Amino acid sequence: MNPGRAFLRPPAVRAGLVALATIIGLTGLAWAAPAPVATIEIEGVISPVTLRLVGLAIDRAQAERAQALVIQLDTPGGLERSMRAIVQRMMNAELPVIVFVAPTGARAASAGVFITMAAHVAAMAPATNIGAASPVALGGGADKTMMKKVENDAAAFIRTVALERGRNADWAEKAVRQAVAITEREAVKLKVIDLVADSIPDLLEKVDSRTVKLPKGAVTLATKGAPVRPIEIGFRDRFLNIITDPNVAYVLMMLGMLGLFFELSNPGVILPGVIGGISLILAFFAFQSLPINYAGLLLILFGIVLLVAEIKIVSHGVLAIGGIISMALGSLMLFDSPEVGFRVSWWVIAPTVGATAGLFLFVVTAGVRALGRPPATGAEGLIGKTATVRERLAPEGQVMISGEIWRAVVQGEPLEPGAQVRIVEVDGLTLKVAKAEAKGGVA
Repeated sequence: MNPGRAFLRPPAVRAGLVALATIIGLTGLAWAAPAPVATIEIEGVISPVTLRLVGLAIDRAQAERAQALVIQLDTPGGLERSMRAIVQRMMNAELPVIVFVAPTGARAASAGVFITMAAHVAAMAPATNIGAASPVALGGGADKTMMKKVENDAAAFIRTVALERGRNADWAEKAVRQAVAITEREAVKLKVIDLVADSIPDLLEKVDSRTVKLPKGAVTLATKGAPVRPIEIGFRDRFLNIITDPNVAYVLMMLGMLGLFFELSNPGVILPGVIGGISLILAFFAFQSLPINYAGLLLILFGIVLLVAEIKIVSHGVLAIGGIISMALGSLMLFDSPEVGFRVSWWVIAPTVGATAGLFLFVVTAGVRALGRPPATGAEGLIGKTATVRERLAPEGQVMISGEIWRAVVQGEPLEPGAQVRIVEVDGLTLKVAKAEAKGGVA
């Protein structure tokens, strides 16, 4: 058969061959397209919620066959236990994990240093910083020996992680022992991170063709032009992440204590007790992830006690002032950490303490005014009121006041029905009355 005859086939056959070649070509392009890259944003304090988010992100990225997971990180630090668990997940992940300290102005402090060091690829955005990884005792209850043990343990852990990832282990140890911090440019020079990138697309372009070591073997990244698939954080995790913010946890604690106080002061109202109970439980959940100073917590509780005592005991404001000062000092000392991210903002402390003190003082003032008013009910409340004679008073008879008939005794001359009398004394069920003065002052 002559090969040249293939070109003499009918047009329909030639069109079919061209279509088949096109399909094969497009299929080849699809096979050559890079696998997607999953991303997740981690912001705020490292807590059990953060551990859950990172674990879900790694699992989902692996299930969706992403070629890598990018964690955009901005944190002041957090709970050491959660940090260690996150590092373990990253070290044993079956896909490359890239930590990107971003956006501009972000930081990876304290626990964030360990997480960044544990990444297969570590990158930072311009105008960011990393460092200050010294451990902090929760509650301020650790002595020097215990803190030394904690520091040595943290230093050994970060050296192991840095050596495993081929990074500067000496600087990593200094970050723990001396709390040093550096900028992104210095981090690249000291081989603390791998590169500086302006954005996630720029990051993916720069890490393209980089080979990373996984538990199952080496993998070469092909991230240039790869589609980015953000991992959305559910409402539940967003809510839990919000309440672990120190400012939010502080407000929840104050709402909880006030709610329970008003419920105990007014049994049966129900709503303040329900809100107070829920707020306290959420606050305690957040406190397990934060470095709480129990001296600060006790000062706040003592301040509440002093304000309650002001309601029960008239101290001319001494107890109230002491309570306000105690609450303010306790609020400042509540979180025992040098990190700015772990402190309650003055913009939260001032209105919260002010509103709480103002509420208590309002209750005290209302109580004092109520004590100063004449009785409006009962026998004592009748004195000084005007009644109408119903049955002739000579000197005994009946009078009517507020629709009620009382037995009365008049002081002075007898009075006829219809006359107006003024109640001067209550003797059991008998009223002692006197003739009321007429308008204009004429008796």
